[in-house]
Amino acid sequence: MGSGQLNGNVNGNGNGGGGGGGGDGVTTTSGSSSNSNSSCYNNSWLCKWRWPQQQQQHVAKSNNNNNNNNNSLKGGGGASFGGRRLVLSSSGYFFVVWCFVVYVFVGFLYGWLALKKPYTVAAGLSSFGCQEDSEGSWSIGVFFGNSPFSLKPIETANVWRDDSAAWPVANPIMTCASVSSAGFPSNFVADPFFYLQGNDLYLFYETKNSITMQGDIGVAKSVDKGATWQQLGIALDEDWHLSFPYVFDYHGQIYMMPESRAKGEVRLYRAVNFPLEWKLEKIIMKKPLVDPFMINHDGQYWLFGSDHSGFGTTQNGQLEIWYSSSPFGPWKPHKKNPIYNGDKSLGARNGGRPFVYDGNLYRVGQDCAESYGRRVRTFKVEILTKSEYKEVEVPFVFEASNKGRNAWNGARYHHLDAQQLSSGEWIAVMDGDRALSGDSVHRYILGCASVAAVGILVVLLGLLLGAVKCIIPLNWCAQYSGKRSDSLLTWERESMLCSKVRRFCSRLNRSASYLQGKIKPNTSIGRLVLAVIFVAGVALTCTGVKFIYGGNGADEAYMWKGHYSQFTMLTMTFDARLWNLKMYVKHYSRCSSVKEIVVVWNKGEPPKLSDLDSAVPVRIRVEKQNSLNNRFKLDPLIKTRGVLELDDDIMMTCDDIERGFQVWRQHPDRIVGFYPRLVNGSPLRYRGEKYARRHKGYNMILTGAAFVDSQIAFNRYWSEQAKAGREFVDKFFNCEDVLLNYLYANASASKTVEYVRPAWAIDTSKFSGVAISRNTQVHYHKRSECLRKFAEMYGSFAGRKWEFGGRKDGWDL
Repeated sequence: MGSGQLNGNVNGNGNGGGGGGGGDGVTTTSGSSSNSNSSCYNNSWLCKWRWPQQQQQHVAKSNNNNNNNNNSLKGGGGASFGGRRLVLSSSGYFFVVWCFVVYVFVGFLYGWLALKKPYTVAAGLSSFGCQEDSEGSWSIGVFFGNSPFSLKPIETANVWRDDSAAWPVANPIMTCASVSSAGFPSNFVADPFFYLQGNDLYLFYETKNSITMQGDIGVAKSVDKGATWQQLGIALDEDWHLSFPYVFDYHGQIYMMPESRAKGEVRLYRAVNFPLEWKLEKIIMKKPLVDPFMINHDGQYWLFGSDHSGFGTTQNGQLEIWYSSSPFGPWKPHKKNPIYNGDKSLGARNGGRPFVYDGNLYRVGQDCAESYGRRVRTFKVEILTKSEYKEVEVPFVFEASNKGRNAWNGARYHHLDAQQLSSGEWIAVMDGDRALSGDSVHRYILGCASVAAVGILVVLLGLLLGAVKCIIPLNWCAQYSGKRSDSLLTWERESMLCSKVRRFCSRLNRSASYLQGKIKPNTSIGRLVLAVIFVAGVALTCTGVKFIYGGNGADEAYMWKGHYSQFTMLTMTFDARLWNLKMYVKHYSRCSSVKEIVVVWNKGEPPKLSDLDSAVPVRIRVEKQNSLNNRFKLDPLIKTRGVLELDDDIMMTCDDIERGFQVWRQHPDRIVGFYPRLVNGSPLRYRGEKYARRHKGYNMILTGAAFVDSQIAFNRYWSEQAKAGREFVDKFFNCEDVLLNYLYANASASKTVEYVRPAWAIDTSKFSGVAISRNTQVHYHKRSECLRKFAEMYGSFAGRKWEFGGRKDGWDL
């Protein structure tokens, strides 16, 4: 298109309908009017429809103008179709749309491959419960100790419950799932308080209602020292948010003082039918106190709380005290109020019930420096009078998890209620969260920022390829001289900000021209720059999708019959596979339900424990003989019934491991694993998983990745009946997993194996070059001999076959 031509633009006030069209019929060439340059795109071809809004006479005139200008407009001005007009538009628009389609496709593909789970989620939760909440995903755990400063989680107490295969019971003992499944939809549970009544434990807690999105006070009961909890219902539900249900006795009556900050009051309720019916006894203070508690100390009642409503108060960094001769008031302020007002890390905000230990009073506070409720801090109260208050911090010994988001309290814990039982033992309840405050909001903001960055890269690509002429529309720039309304011009002259914005836009567009001059797409460097920008766009697209739709990134454990539990991981290896072991320990030790990792060391010098990056205890069991039978050796030091036998060269997600553990807890008498096989035919031949899928069934699970009951499996394997089989395994140095399957099948006529399909699994021995069975044909031939030999010893697998997809959870497809 030559200089002085229309360059595809016919500019006016927008009232026209002709081929690119001028509103007043005034045409301007690209060499004479800046108005023609107000578009940021190289107009050469089209994609948009325009609806004529003029009288028929004006439409005819516009069409006539188009015919006259046909030689100037390359590609034609368009054609009329039934009153609609197809007009050539910008290749820049097409380029933007094309990039948008490509990146959307990349985002969908990434979401489908990386974020979408290839299985259904186990049913049982209320459809309203456990929704993602910006306040967090708080859960509650129980702890025991000889003192409030030596607390350990319930799993260390080795409490077992056979009906839920919880060997042992593990924290958390209460989550949004357990409350929601009881019929009370909840997003999270927090702020737990005990009320002890003989051997019965009552637990009052805040539950965030998933429907009303406000806090209610729930209550549960335990008769087995906190191992099992029965959800009793909602104890208190008001028209405003409730939390921090501080329950105490006074003159033979039970009272509750929940936080009612949203109401602007401190309200005292009395139980009329404990624990579910409460009556407002008195409004004891007209202040919006946060997390208030009341204690009787030295014959005086003291009320501790934070008032964030005052001017100049620090959120989560303020504490005040009041005193009275009765819980009902009147309350008088402490002379030193506010006790704190500043640093959020000092523990000013209350974090639970105060306790007395060795004759000393201790206050629990929250460290809110990094995030709301980051951790609990304890303070010894040395002076508490009407005119003086002094407290000093004492160490709170607590074994924090190193599993990060996979731990129920891996990110923060902000509430503690420790009380002494009649036996002298201390029991405590604590809440925890796997993510910091506002995590969902932060992820959404980062995701949107990533998507916006992709848009910027698309514009940059368009600039370098010549499809986009400028970054900012020219009518925003200072040099633009196109037509504007008088009122707009007057406002622009009076507005310094507008003038500065226009100058900035002009400079930005000049920088675009500079880039186009420096980077030529037809050069090798230019192509490299374009490739880097495109790849960066792909990476940002995937990042945005992950932040917006990928959740909090945690592989959480699955509850079964109201309980969580833990298992031991066991792997067998030797010195040549140390690289595999290091990666194995680092990854699997972060899985939520892993209690310990046992490494069976068969050959060579074992590594130092300091060489392994683990979030759980690791025990290396050095064997005298290099035997595959060592995998199932009796080990009295294993403290869990559930054992995951997993080869050190198999990598899969923690979520796959957690799903397998839950299926095993439903069927602890079976081998539950991830690699199915079908053994049939005459003579017996060992075949891979594809054969089992072609024949739509399986009857064997490889124990290179399988859950077993340590008591059942190890005793069977080392029984006198299995002696000949163990000798055959040593002779062939193979088939220990096949032998265990025969022993299970020989002991029961019912189903003895369960399959769980993993999302993915990687054999890392392919990368390290130390695979035990490199020749598949030789390996399969040996195993076929094992099948025939074990069939002679322990009977045939004939008639045993179970179809894929037989369970309701959909995890065995």
